Amino acid sequence: MPFLPEHPRFKGISLPPSGWVLGVLLVVYIFTGLIGHDPWKHDDAISIGIAYDIVSSGNWLTPQLAGQAYPDAPLYYWTAAITAHLFSWLLPVHDAARLASGLYTLLALEFILLAARELHGRDHAAAAPLILAGSIGFLFHAHEAQPMLAALTAHAAAYWALTLLARRPYYAAMIFGAALAVGFLANGLLPLLTLLPLTVVTLYQAEDRKSSAILLAAALALALVLSASWLIPLQMTSPHYLARFFQGELAALSKTVQMPYNVLRYLNLLLWYAWPALPLAAWALWSKRRTLGSKPLAMPIATFLSVLLILGLSVEVSSAPTLLLLPPLVLLAVPGVATLRRGAANAFDWFGMMTFTLFSAVAWIVWGAMVFAWPERLARQVVRLEPGFAGQFSLLACLFSIVVTIVWFWLIVTSPRSPMRGIMHWMAGLTLFWLLIAALWMPWIDYGKTYRPLSASLARALPAKVNCIANANLADSILASLDYFDGIRTVPLRNTAGKACDWLLVQGEPAAAAGWRKVWEGRRPSDRRESDQFRLYRRTQQSH
Repeated sequence: MPFLPEHPRFKGISLPPSGWVLGVLLVVYIFTGLIGHDPWKHDDAISIGIAYDIVSSGNWLTPQLAGQAYPDAPLYYWTAAITAHLFSWLLPVHDAARLASGLYTLLALEFILLAARELHGRDHAAAAPLILAGSIGFLFHAHEAQPMLAALTAHAAAYWALTLLARRPYYAAMIFGAALAVGFLANGLLPLLTLLPLTVVTLYQAEDRKSSAILLAAALALALVLSASWLIPLQMTSPHYLARFFQGELAALSKTVQMPYNVLRYLNLLLWYAWPALPLAAWALWSKRRTLGSKPLAMPIATFLSVLLILGLSVEVSSAPTLLLLPPLVLLAVPGVATLRRGAANAFDWFGMMTFTLFSAVAWIVWGAMVFAWPERLARQVVRLEPGFAGQFSLLACLFSIVVTIVWFWLIVTSPRSPMRGIMHWMAGLTLFWLLIAALWMPWIDYGKTYRPLSASLARALPAKVNCIANANLADSILASLDYFDGIRTVPLRNTAGKACDWLLVQGEPAAAAGWRKVWEGRRPSDRRESDQFRLYRRTQQSH
């Protein structure tokens, strides 16, 4: 019997992946699913609503949401407004605005690669963006309009700068100062607060502490100058807006939380949110336990613990702030990839391949139920979850999905043996699954999440001219959606202007006060709770 050839007949990609292969994989991962759907609830709709207001009204200095002041750090909204303006000829405004997330995600992956190169060497650095992009929690936020992505980028750049400080001190100080400014302008005080321990660790490990302290002080001065480009004009033109901004920032950081329990909740969230970074980091700690004081390990360990403590002390558990825990965890996980024992590496590799092959098969089967109503039981479940949905066959989406599925099987067959293969297959498998969801399931997901039909129904119920509409219990994301889709703007009922309105829009419980007559009610097809119901009331003549 002849021996099998040493090299496969069809050569796959080399590991660690080369620059262009890694770049193509990450670009496809980032920009697929970023466009092609309406603004959804929560941060996605809010961020797009603020960017839309900037584009349409020019409120660059004082961002607003649906005509109302929205004191917040403006950098992400500025970026989203710029991408919306530049690409609105090609894409809907909401898709063009969401490209800002793609830009910040791409920069975060690049900076984490550069930081890993400084800490762990060029041979292992490619693992860092693969681990970050492969983290499940990162996937969700990387494809929505999310200001915390800009803060994540600032953190990744700051880690790179401080690892570079000993080798290129002046260049590193400039990068660190710019990163501090970006963090503040993108998300306020929290990114700055969580970077302070990193600065202390860097000074402690520096060989020339005096020189490093001077450089970091200069970086802080640069950050103040860059931040002042927004703060000073704002103080001159809208001091009340600036005061509300800082009041909101301090209030957000001084909330009463149950500290030990809050930290445990963050750790519990990380069990799935930071997979596979968390187990790889744990293995790195165990395998390198005799050298925990070295710079490549001490910096990410100290930073992760301090960020976790700060979040646990001041921020209630939420998915978006947890992004700030990923960069130090990823930098800690990089040596874990290279030191995995063969059995564990093979198990991780097989787990990733089998998991995403199975998930991809499920994606195809559910798509068949959506479009062809087969299997029948699954098709009934699809319609039950989203009543009224009718799937349409898209040849382009189908062909694209077939191609990426073939590429997946080619990749797992041809990838050479390498410590990097497990994390490469994991990230590629996650990308495949996300591509299939974006191409095959997006019409069904968008049907259930968009407020476009509800907004259109409300617009038809309103007369052509309305003096004003008061709102009660409406979330910011709803206000943003109504304004974006149909230009429906409301004022809070508790305000003086709201109390004088003849129209009232309520979400949740019906209005109990006398003097109002219900003229419309609506909800999304899949919303069944009373709290998801919208009702429009008109003031009766007797109540004037």
